[in-house]
Order: sequence, then C-alpha cells, then structure tokens
Amino acid sequence: MEQRIGIVAIIIDRPASVADVNLILHEHADLIVGRMGLPKAAPGIAVISLVVLGYQDKISSLSGKLGQVSGVVCNTVYSKHRVDA
Repeated sequence: MEQRIGIVAIIIDRPASVADVNLILHEHADLIVGRMGLPKAAPGIAVISLVVLGYQDKISSLSGKLGQVSGVVCNTVYSKHRVDA
C-alpha cells in the first residue's frame, strides 16, 4: 500500500484551544515528519505547519480531529507523489 506526503496547515485563533491541538498532535506523532510553529503570528493567533507522511486515511483523521476543535481552522494538501511502504 502507498503512503502520501502532505502538509497540514493549522490556524488557532482561540488560545484556549492550544492544549487540545497539542494533545491531538501527540496522538498522531507517528505521522509527523516536521513541525514549525509560530505561537504569536498575530495577536491571539497561532499558526502551525506540519509535514506528514502516512496513509491518506490516517492523515485525514488527524486533519478532521483538528478541524473539530473550537477556534481551529485546518487544511491539508497532498503531494501527487506516493511513497511505497
């Protein structure tokens, strides 16, 4: 089965949601290849970008859980390149 590489963009505009986001990221740490965070991209707004590698259903699950957190916007972009497992 083939894995995908992608980028998950996360914008948090509710500071109280940061702990929930970090918990979800910890639960999906096996997918995360790299992480860059800007805790104060603007007043009250944090931005996190993730490089992820895994099966598309697992990455979609991560993105979906993040998107359900109040004050969080999340989008995922996948590469056309597939990686053999």
